[in-house]
Amino acid sequence: MRSAAEAAKILLTHCYYLIYTVVSVTNERKSWLIGPISPAAGGTLYQQIVDRLKREVSEGRLKPGAALPSFRQLAEDLLVSVITVKRAYEDLEREGIIFRRQGLGTFVAEQGDDRSRETKLAAAKELLREGFREAAEAGLKPGELADFAREILKEKK
Repeated sequence: MRSAAEAAKILLTHCYYLIYTVVSVTNERKSWLIGPISPAAGGTLYQQIVDRLKREVSEGRLKPGAALPSFRQLAEDLLVSVITVKRAYEDLEREGIIFRRQGLGTFVAEQGDDRSRETKLAAAKELLREGFREAAEAGLKPGELADFAREILKEKK
């Protein structure tokens, strides 16, 4: 059986987490709002949420330990169903970018920025493979592919 001091400590810790979550979500929500999503935009609604939250994490606007809105709150903010947000959060949790604590909320994982970056790099690598495959099918030789890549990189500067 727990002592009164242990029980008080657990209760106090839980209260701190709740206060932190409420303050973080209400005070910081507007500063990192991921913006509107649209069925007309590329990808599914939940994938748009996943991609934008990954960007917020990888670019440092959502720091490790930062509280995220509840499913219901984000669904309300983005005008989507709770199921859409739940699916997005589940994908992000599976990738190790966020984590959930029963009764406390959803938070950015300590290594969330690294994992988000790894995921984005893997997606970029796949897109590059696809682009190089298309260019090769168009008849570009390996040396021409390298020149083509350099040309594209210069355009971005």
